[in-house]
Amino acid sequence: MKRILLKLSGEALAGDKRHGFDEPTVTVVAKQVKQLVDAGVQVGIVIGGGNFWRGRTSETIDRTKADQIGMLATVMNCIYVSEIFRTLGMQTEVYTPFMCGAFTKLFSKDAAVADLNAGKVVFFAGGTGHPYFSTDTGTTLRAIEIEADAILLAKAVDGVYDSDPKTNPNAKKYDSVSIQQVVDERLQVVDLTATIMCMENKMPLMVFGLEEENSIVNALSGKFNGTVVTVD
Repeated sequence: MKRILLKLSGEALAGDKRHGFDEPTVTVVAKQVKQLVDAGVQVGIVIGGGNFWRGRTSETIDRTKADQIGMLATVMNCIYVSEIFRTLGMQTEVYTPFMCGAFTKLFSKDAAVADLNAGKVVFFAGGTGHPYFSTDTGTTLRAIEIEADAILLAKAVDGVYDSDPKTNPNAKKYDSVSIQQVVDERLQVVDLTATIMCMENKMPLMVFGLEEENSIVNALSGKFNGTVVTVD
């Protein structure tokens, strides 16, 4: 693969604390991404905001405002993680779909692709810029726009199962599953909006556990231990 979009959960970057940042965890991710960049892979990254805020954290405030807070949480995450990447010698840019002054660049496909071609790691913060759209949907949108070869989903669970492995010890893990099956069986990969976008635009996904050693590198090196979601 020449170009990938890596989706990281905010909670995963918080490590055992489950809130804020766990620098050793972020550094491990950065070292893996550097291996990919050094091998010539172009890497875009989307990070969730769940280590600071989830859309339903508050039952009091308006959903639109709650989602806007979540978008800002992803901006904080991307700025922080991009700086950790820079300490390891990588060049980075952070894009948002709305103006953030001097903090980020306003998203443009042409500019983002030019940065990827220049060998920079490109962070896509702020989701779609609109409420009611999840980070999954923002991830899929950016992957399609930059014409990524695949989306890599680094999650707390090590793949796609036929039921929740946390509640069902007999849950079956798939090595490979079609995007149609994901839709038909409502399998927990990404939300339905993102799933349909992947189906219509033939965007494959690779789902794996972030906590597994070298899982990001393994996804592209033939040692993949997660689930491939096919779109053929």
